[in-house]
Amino acid sequence: MNNFNIQNLIRENIKNMQPYSSARDEFKDFNKEMIFLDANENPNENGVNRYPDPQQKTVKLALSEIKRVPENKILLGNGSDEVLDLLFRAFCEPNRDNVITLPPTYGMYGVLANLNAIENREVLLNENFEPQIDKILASVDQNTKMIFLCSPNNPTGNSFSDESIVTLLKNFNGIVVLDEAYIDFSAKESWLSEISDYPNLVITQTLSKAYGMAGIRLGILYGSVEIITVLNKIKPPYNVNVLTQSKALQYIESQETVKNQVEEIKNQRNLIYGELLNTNIVKEIYRTDANFILCKVDDANKRYNQLLEKGIVIRNRTNDALCENCLRITIGTEVENQKFISVLKVLDKS
Repeated sequence: MNNFNIQNLIRENIKNMQPYSSARDEFKDFNKEMIFLDANENPNENGVNRYPDPQQKTVKLALSEIKRVPENKILLGNGSDEVLDLLFRAFCEPNRDNVITLPPTYGMYGVLANLNAIENREVLLNENFEPQIDKILASVDQNTKMIFLCSPNNPTGNSFSDESIVTLLKNFNGIVVLDEAYIDFSAKESWLSEISDYPNLVITQTLSKAYGMAGIRLGILYGSVEIITVLNKIKPPYNVNVLTQSKALQYIESQETVKNQVEEIKNQRNLIYGELLNTNIVKEIYRTDANFILCKVDDANKRYNQLLEKGIVIRNRTNDALCENCLRITIGTEVENQKFISVLKVLDKS
């Protein structure tokens, strides 16, 4: 194992700061019948007049049971972007530290690095969209605090090899952030069971994809107790609202519905994959473990605009590294997918 020590990563001002203590941090028993005169709230009951539980205990308990991760190793945020931002704020010193990202990948890693005045060292994936481990480790210096891995990766769709991830975890003294936003669509197992074995491993997941709740903005971060404690220290006190917590709990407890929807999306993914194979304008289709397919076409700009004219919106990724003339197609409903296929066949003959 490497010489990872979380105390070596925490910013000095974070170590020394006192966290804000809200009214709901001081009194935590929300299930008791009490008269609340402590938080300057409007007392007239309308379902949302009270501040939410700042630690989202009910939601964490439900996630803990399903994911088999202790509650004290879970942090919830206003979308994955907030929990990722908290990592930068806690562990990266502005204008000094750096992180490593692996394009083509999720663009918010770079945006958050810039926002927090952190150098973003980009190490391109190889031609198979796999991490180039030797080049990544060669880019690490004493100020490298985090390496971001998105697996299954966005926009490519592939999952990274276990060997690559293990090598980074064992040879990097900073935090390895593994973004598993699309893990529910993959045949590979989540790395959640490895949290206890690798203290420098942080895993992010979301309810936006498989759970179909992009609109409520709930991101999840799993990590060691020490990392979660630091992040709780700096997170906004009421970052996950009452409505989000309620809706999240509803769907977390509806695992059969989620499972059925995921299976249907995977079946539709296979159908679209097969149709793309028989399309002349499609030059290459990349393997995917996500709810989307990346494919290379003859002219991405042209095909994107043609689909747009027919009322179909996809993502043109041609300007991303290694993705020239590539389109990313999200799997829709059966009706939407049939419409896409029919339009694609017309374009293929034109």
